Amino acid sequence: MGEKKRKEDEKVHFIFERKNYMFMLIGAAVIALGFILMAGGGSDDPNVFNPEIYSWRRIRLAPALILIGFGIEVYAILLDTRKND
Repeated sequence: MGEKKRKEDEKVHFIFERKNYMFMLIGAAVIALGFILMAGGGSDDPNVFNPEIYSWRRIRLAPALILIGFGIEVYAILLDTRKND
Protein backbone atom coordinates (compact mmCIF):
# COMPACT_ATOMS: atom_id res chain seq x y z
CA MET A 1 0.00 0.00 0.00
CA GLY A 2 2.76 2.43 0.90
CA GLU A 3 4.69 1.69 -2.31
CA LYS A 4 1.69 2.61 -4.46
CA LYS A 5 1.34 5.94 -2.66
CA ARG A 6 5.03 6.73 -3.27
CA LYS A 7 4.57 6.11 -7.01
CA GLU A 8 1.72 8.63 -7.08
CA ASP A 9 3.80 11.18 -5.15
CA GLU A 10 6.66 10.83 -7.66
CA LYS A 11 4.47 11.91 -10.58
CA VAL A 12 6.45 13.89 -13.16
CA HIS A 13 5.75 17.62 -13.24
CA PHE A 14 7.02 19.68 -16.15
CA ILE A 15 8.17 23.26 -15.68
CA PHE A 16 6.05 24.54 -18.57
CA GLU A 17 2.57 23.69 -19.80
CA ARG A 18 1.38 23.05 -23.34
CA LYS A 19 0.52 26.73 -23.89
CA ASN A 20 4.10 27.76 -23.02
CA TYR A 21 5.54 25.30 -25.53
CA MET A 22 3.17 26.50 -28.25
CA PHE A 23 4.33 30.09 -27.77
CA MET A 24 7.95 28.89 -27.79
CA LEU A 25 7.35 27.09 -31.09
CA ILE A 26 5.76 30.20 -32.62
CA GLY A 27 8.66 32.35 -31.41
CA ALA A 28 11.23 29.93 -32.85
CA ALA A 29 9.39 29.94 -36.19
CA VAL A 30 9.41 33.76 -36.30
CA ILE A 31 13.14 33.83 -35.48
CA ALA A 32 13.86 31.24 -38.18
CA LEU A 33 11.83 33.25 -40.70
CA GLY A 34 13.87 36.34 -39.84
CA PHE A 35 17.15 34.53 -40.44
CA ILE A 36 15.85 33.07 -43.72
CA LEU A 37 14.84 36.54 -44.92
CA MET A 38 18.26 37.88 -43.99
CA ALA A 39 20.13 35.23 -46.00
CA GLY A 40 21.41 35.64 -49.54
CA GLY A 41 22.06 38.76 -51.54
CA GLY A 42 25.71 38.08 -52.11
CA SER A 43 27.57 38.06 -55.39
CA ASP A 44 29.43 35.21 -57.06
CA ASP A 45 32.12 37.61 -58.23
CA PRO A 46 33.85 39.47 -55.36
CA ASN A 47 34.69 42.36 -57.69
CA VAL A 48 31.02 43.12 -58.40
CA PHE A 49 28.96 44.99 -55.79
CA ASN A 50 25.37 43.84 -55.34
CA PRO A 51 23.19 46.60 -53.79
CA GLU A 52 20.56 43.97 -52.93
CA ILE A 53 22.50 43.29 -49.72
CA TYR A 54 21.15 46.61 -48.36
CA SER A 55 17.51 45.91 -49.23
CA TRP A 56 14.68 46.87 -46.89
CA ARG A 57 13.99 43.20 -46.27
CA ARG A 58 17.49 42.52 -44.93
CA ILE A 59 18.05 45.76 -43.06
CA ARG A 60 14.63 46.39 -41.48
CA LEU A 61 12.23 43.44 -41.76
CA ALA A 62 14.47 40.49 -40.87
CA PRO A 63 16.04 42.00 -37.71
CA ALA A 64 12.60 43.19 -36.57
CA LEU A 65 11.22 39.65 -36.97
CA ILE A 66 14.13 38.22 -35.01
CA LEU A 67 13.58 40.68 -32.14
CA ILE A 68 9.83 40.01 -32.16
CA GLY A 69 10.56 36.27 -32.05
CA PHE A 70 12.82 36.71 -29.04
CA GLY A 71 10.09 38.78 -27.39
CA ILE A 72 7.62 35.94 -27.95
CA GLU A 73 10.13 33.51 -26.44
CA VAL A 74 10.50 35.66 -23.31
CA TYR A 75 6.70 35.91 -23.05
CA ALA A 76 6.42 32.12 -23.37
CA ILE A 77 8.90 31.62 -20.56
CA LEU A 78 7.25 34.14 -18.25
CA LEU A 79 3.67 33.02 -18.99
CA ASP A 80 2.19 31.42 -15.90
CA THR A 81 -0.35 28.76 -16.85
CA ARG A 82 -0.42 26.93 -13.54
CA LYS A 83 -3.54 27.04 -11.46
CA ASN A 84 -3.22 28.81 -8.12
CA ASP A 85 -3.42 26.00 -5.57
